[in-house]
Amino acid sequence: MTLSSLGVTSDSSMASSLGPPPTRAVGLVGLGLVGCALAHRLRTQGWTCLGWDVSAQACEQFAQRGHVVTADLASLASQVSTLVLAVYDTAGVRAVAEQLLQAPARRPHLALIDCSTGHPEQLVELHEWLHTHGIGLLEAPLSGSSAQIAEGEATLLLGGDKALITTHQALLQAISPRQHHLGGVGMGCAAKLASNLVLGLNRVALAEGLVFAQRLGLDPQAFIDLLLDSPARSEAVVSKGTQMVTGDFEPRSRIRQHLKDVDLMLAMAQQIGQQLPMTQTHQQLLQQAVAAGDGELDNAAVIREIERRTSPTLPVSTTPTGDQ
Repeated sequence: MTLSSLGVTSDSSMASSLGPPPTRAVGLVGLGLVGCALAHRLRTQGWTCLGWDVSAQACEQFAQRGHVVTADLASLASQVSTLVLAVYDTAGVRAVAEQLLQAPARRPHLALIDCSTGHPEQLVELHEWLHTHGIGLLEAPLSGSSAQIAEGEATLLLGGDKALITTHQALLQAISPRQHHLGGVGMGCAAKLASNLVLGLNRVALAEGLVFAQRLGLDPQAFIDLLLDSPARSEAVVSKGTQMVTGDFEPRSRIRQHLKDVDLMLAMAQQIGQQLPMTQTHQQLLQQAVAAGDGELDNAAVIREIERRTSPTLPVSTTPTGDQ
């Protein structure tokens, strides 16, 4: 299926079109949680997403949601001038780039918008390499869960040339109006790693505190309500508190993916000479969670690892015996 058969044009041709603006189209590589959330968001904003993934199952599910799937990456690059990448890591971005260079029919002035959480230094090298081949690279990792991305509530952490951001601002605005330009390529992922460090520790602190409160005899949902009305309130409580209480671990993000980010945080910290003692403990918790089979669950399921480290019986009852 092609754009022309849908009456759709790519974003690069819109400026010269006559009459009402045509439907805008963008390519999407990587059709997992983030990719599908991006496609949902973009469709609500009037964009058509043409998708491709190495997984045939992911492509089939994407098509079942009413989106266009191309036969391969080369076909995708021949139909649109902008590709949004929602792949696993920087190695995945490079693999896509290498395939694109072998696609003779790709659009001129192709631009890649990378939404993955990657390696800052490797992205700088990749940016320079792509530039020599006439392909632009803009970092746009998203701070937020797939549910938040789908609603346009995630925050875009942009790294790259200001002119490229201006050129693609309509697309970026459609993804999310919450945007921060942090500097050149590499700074977007640096910011994502640092912010994910804070977010992840908030989440595991919530899990630990919630289990502690339950062991002290507090009702878990009442404790979450208390946190939301106290200085201990955080986005982790807002987005993950009730999930932890109810055991709703349907993935909006995954423990396995966050462990990948934590591993990268610790590797980068070693390079810059900083110890991350709390993140090291967090890494151990996540490693044990993955080993226990929780890697594909939502990040809220870290509470399961806290519970596994808790004695099954209380030594002394803490339930009040009467009014004080």
